[in-house]
Amino acid sequence: MGGVAGPELAGAVAAAGALGMLCEFDVEPSTERMTQALALAGDGAVGMGFFGHWVQSDLATFEEAAARLRLVEVFWTEPDPELIARARRAGTALVAWQVGSVESALAAVDAGCDLVIAQGVEAGGHVRGTTPRDELLAAVLDRVDVPVVAAGGIATAQQVADVMAAGAAAARVGTRFVATTESRGHSAYKKALVDAGSGEDTVLTEAFGDGWPDAPHRVLRSALEAAERSGAAPPYPVSTPSRHVEGEIAAMALYAGTGVGDVRMITPASDVIAELVADLG
Repeated sequence: MGGVAGPELAGAVAAAGALGMLCEFDVEPSTERMTQALALAGDGAVGMGFFGHWVQSDLATFEEAAARLRLVEVFWTEPDPELIARARRAGTALVAWQVGSVESALAAVDAGCDLVIAQGVEAGGHVRGTTPRDELLAAVLDRVDVPVVAAGGIATAQQVADVMAAGAAAARVGTRFVATTESRGHSAYKKALVDAGSGEDTVLTEAFGDGWPDAPHRVLRSALEAAERSGAAPPYPVSTPSRHVEGEIAAMALYAGTGVGDVRMITPASDVIAELVADLG
């Protein structure tokens, strides 16, 4: 979550016992953010996510993350064996690929990934595939022999327990963590998430595609409606409204998954984690 998952959030998530993720992009240099997140994490695990279509221009950061962090993850492009081999040469981090289809999951395993993240269409932000989460999870589990992380619309303890019971090795949660005290999301963005009533208040669109065309993404329906009312013609800017952003926040890309209806208040990340694992044995 570029602009949102800074070292404060990644470190807090890791310190609470989950995997805290950084994005390769933010206002501070990546080295500084890794150092800050690791310091806050204590003995916890921190990873970094990369966009496959941009990582070739930032290989130094990719290699540093592979050397310093627990996980490096790539998203959007098809699995690249050479990039995975580069991570192996650089360090001991696990290597993951986030996928939206069984075919891409198989390609990730063939390329040498340690695990795959199966992203259902319910996910907030950019969405790689078109298959519902539970259907995709079952199909991927049936075909691969590496751990599979379930992603897309997960926001409650029951959903975490359900995907784990279905065979997932872990659950990926995004939208719930945007609405935390440690998140760098703009206060108006967080409020919009809290105010959303259900997954019906999200929409899958390509409207916020200025700078990243032909890339479907799920946002709050209110954000798309506000952008349309502004009089500007799409595509609208792709940037996530972080705390540093100024302007009409309501009309920006307010990414949100279908689990947004379960975001009821802004809380510390540690409280979110405690709640999400409450139904696990």
